Amino acid sequence: MSNKVSVLVAGSWGTALASVLAANNLDVSLWSRNLEQVNEINELHTNSRYLPGITLASNIIATSSMKDAVENSSAVVIVAPSSAMREVSRELKKYWKNDMICIHATKGFETETLHRMSSVISEELGCDEGDIVVLSGPSHAEEVIRHCPTTVVVASLNKEKAEAAQELFMNSYFRVYTNRDMVGVELSGALKNIIALGAGMSDGLGFGDNAKAALLTRGLAEISRIGVELGANPLTFSGLAGIGDLVVTATSQHSRNWRAGSLIGKGTKLNDVLESMGMVVEGIRTTQAAHKLSIKHGVQMPITDQIYHVLFKERDTRTAVETLMGRDPKTEMENMRLDTWEQWHT
Repeated sequence: MSNKVSVLVAGSWGTALASVLAANNLDVSLWSRNLEQVNEINELHTNSRYLPGITLASNIIATSSMKDAVENSSAVVIVAPSSAMREVSRELKKYWKNDMICIHATKGFETETLHRMSSVISEELGCDEGDIVVLSGPSHAEEVIRHCPTTVVVASLNKEKAEAAQELFMNSYFRVYTNRDMVGVELSGALKNIIALGAGMSDGLGFGDNAKAALLTRGLAEISRIGVELGANPLTFSGLAGIGDLVVTATSQHSRNWRAGSLIGKGTKLNDVLESMGMVVEGIRTTQAAHKLSIKHGVQMPITDQIYHVLFKERDTRTAVETLMGRDPKTEMENMRLDTWEQWHT
């Protein structure tokens, strides 16, 4: 197997994962369309826009050529924004070899089709979706790049490829578990960004810990409901990709989604928030996709619904909270279909 691994693209998370691979003595080819960024990485060993103050390993070589990035690689790690995933995968197809391992670490949906990222990639590469590996879990790029202890999960229906991905990434500070529930892992990673937006809004409104704890708990119930409806294992939502990623994204100022929500809670308009962030906030697009999915599948997602109306229908955040608190009385486990995954996967 080649010692070369490709990472597409050179954002904060892509660069952090490239750093993990480089620490494992792999030759890492980091692809970016931005020639100025490529030159900075190769000449200064920094990526100052996304990870300021960090020096990158010398075995991370950046390139603006997809061909040069992918050629002779044993694995390709795709970390493109969800909005660019189809375009990047289509370009990758030109140089793709069937013996390569495809790993993606993008947490979102294609809003037009409501497809998960593994579905988008498999359609463009012409490969079996079950052979793709999903990397997810509680992992801020800012901490991974500093070698803070981090634990993630890689999920695939192909056991051998999941274990190969585990071997590529695992080291003394980056622990990797395997999981066969691709659907649950992908859905968890995408949908928790909506709840993180809500947690940021709650903090921006000054509502305190009680409100945020309730939001995270009931948010996880929403994620589980739609996830099980779409074929996920309910146990996944209590694991690293589920509650683990939800907690880290909804409680930390490292989180773009939390920061965006906090600004909205303080009264900043969405367009102004996105302009000030300067980076992709996946939870915005995911809220649109999840709202459509909840309607399509008849699954109640009241928190998602209110956040959707705040983001896209100019609903006041306090009005959204009042609407949630004023809903009809419910039982806590209402509409939880815990038997669905077992029925579909036995």
